[in-house]
Amino acid sequence: MIMNQDLYERIARKKKDLDSLRPLPKGALEMLRKQFAIELAYNSNAIEGNTLTLRETKLVIEEGITIRGKPLREHFEAINHQKAFEFLEAVIKSRECSVLSEDIIKGIHKIIMAGIDDEYAGRYRNVNVRILGAVKSPPRFEKVPGKMEEFVKYAKENPDSMNEVEMAAAIHYKLVEIHPFTDGNGRCARLLMNLFLMCRGYPVVMVLKVDRKKYYHCLREADKGNLKPFTDFMGRNVERSLDLYLDAFRKGEEYVSLAEAVKDSPYSQEYLSLLARKGRLEALKLGRNWLVKRESIREYIKSKKK
Repeated sequence: MIMNQDLYERIARKKKDLDSLRPLPKGALEMLRKQFAIELAYNSNAIEGNTLTLRETKLVIEEGITIRGKPLREHFEAINHQKAFEFLEAVIKSRECSVLSEDIIKGIHKIIMAGIDDEYAGRYRNVNVRILGAVKSPPRFEKVPGKMEEFVKYAKENPDSMNEVEMAAAIHYKLVEIHPFTDGNGRCARLLMNLFLMCRGYPVVMVLKVDRKKYYHCLREADKGNLKPFTDFMGRNVERSLDLYLDAFRKGEEYVSLAEAVKDSPYSQEYLSLLARKGRLEALKLGRNWLVKRESIREYIKSKKK
């Protein structure tokens, strides 16, 4: 196993808990779906430099409002990401998502680049590229079609016998590593990862804008041949989404801030934050803030005693 064993066991348990609650209430599920789709668009575009705020992204997507002073490209990026997300949902409903294909990958890219770069939208690059700060360069453009055939075969066969979360992370990384398009590779990879996970019953997973530096650091480590940091990073994002869904649909103890949690805890706020960042304590990140359940702290204390 590549990823942290404790992290995977928590994810597996929470996924099982979520599945046990199905069918989920349609009204609440639809509201959560809309919220996640907008947050996914905001965070994914912000990672690539889009300056629209979350509220502005919501206005552009839901009401078609033009934000004064913001480039037209940024409006297209928000609208296109929403359309690409709806494309994923259509693929899932058609039951074609169990097997990734080049047509699906090109379809995602064509949507996210519509009106931005129509000439190359949905088409593999025909130029060589270098990525600023990357440890290694993507393959030459003439090798891209062959690399993509290998990528799709790898995704279908899972030769390394990875679990679902590890495989989702590998799909994301390998697409970015090939860098098959002139632009939009990161957004395409994050959407493709979500297609793989959503097809298997996971909620939408997003990389938060505030984690941008950590995200790129983990990608650079993967470029060096160490996929574990990136896999664990994505695993924690999967766990975060499961926590949000379970918190919405399951009765139980509420999440509290770390400042609140330390009132009846033997640990300082700084130490709880460290445990949360390292994935050693069940915690939920909202924006820049960590939330935790007191029960999780009690479980951590028990595990330390053992």
